[in-house]
Amino acid sequence: MPRLAARTQAVLPFRAVELFQQAAQLQAAGRDIISLGIGEPDFTAPAQVVQAMQRAADAGASGYSPPAGLAALREAIAGFYHQRFGAQVDPARVIVTAGASGALMLAAMALIDPGDEILMPDPCYPANRNFITGAGGVARLIPTSAAERYQLSAARVREHWGPATRGVLAASPGNPTGTSIAPDELAALLAEVRRRGGVCLVDEIYLGLSYAGQPRSALALDDGVVAINSFSKYFHMTGWRLGWLIVPAHMVAAFERIAASLQICAPTLAQHGALACFRPDVLQIYEDRREAFRRRRDYLLPELERLGFAVPARPDGAFYIYADIGRHAEDSQALSQRLLHEAGVAAVAGHDFGPAHARHTMRFSYATGIDRLKAAVARMERLLG
Repeated sequence: MPRLAARTQAVLPFRAVELFQQAAQLQAAGRDIISLGIGEPDFTAPAQVVQAMQRAADAGASGYSPPAGLAALREAIAGFYHQRFGAQVDPARVIVTAGASGALMLAAMALIDPGDEILMPDPCYPANRNFITGAGGVARLIPTSAAERYQLSAARVREHWGPATRGVLAASPGNPTGTSIAPDELAALLAEVRRRGGVCLVDEIYLGLSYAGQPRSALALDDGVVAINSFSKYFHMTGWRLGWLIVPAHMVAAFERIAASLQICAPTLAQHGALACFRPDVLQIYEDRREAFRRRRDYLLPELERLGFAVPARPDGAFYIYADIGRHAEDSQALSQRLLHEAGVAAVAGHDFGPAHARHTMRFSYATGIDRLKAAVARMERLLG
């Protein structure tokens, strides 16, 4: 039999997806499963966005679009970054991609040579590591603590930068913790990477879902950052597979050249629909939904603490709570399975996000409605006592 490439052995499993599949099997067998696992909003695209896509389809605008995306959409994204996140962005620097996953794949291919190290916090989103290794790089996880809000810092970068280090991949707000990097600390981290001639990739897909004041993009602090974002989370368009990169001007031509081969273009009809996201009336819908997520966090966090889960770093963004489960179990994977099979509640074990805190932490998502959150709390309380 033909052999598989060696990189297939280096790709880490995505346990959140495996848990989702287990939950789907139980649901197919007639069980009611409440998902606090998968990071997918229960909201979907507003009607105005769907209608814009339908109009484009009716007009026959479903052919290939430019590799970097529709010009109008690139302009809208640049304007959004200026108005909401305080960053002046030339639309020519925006590269529209097939989701944030497509953006990360493109960035990894354009920036990482075999053997290059990318520093990342532990815990972090597991798929990000696979993009690094898929490009031949090395994802080097740096253990972080609750006191650091589970984020990298300039001091950590100085401590762990080595001869093979190419740069840093940070996320603010982050998955699984929901925590952000404070602006002064982020500025120091970016300066440290720049001083060493490295590249800083910042995952900002949850930036729109920030609950502590006006969020600022890393681009407002350092124009040399490669920023990654998506229509999946704040804009609630997960299956539309649409995201973007904002890259330094001198990188644009190389990114476009690679994008033309690797993706040809992002989904064209999804791009036409996404243009409606930036209408004032639609942005107000998204802001109302952001407040709904805040209310869900403010309900679920104290309830988890009441049930004996410790939350040492309060989340200020995204829709996740990263909790210590030490009072209830010695291993998060075992507790995750108990919650799923005995209580009908899906929540992700810490093993998905890095080894530093794997056994004693779990991620609870509040991307579902308050009624379902209340039912999940009641089920967990009956199981855990």
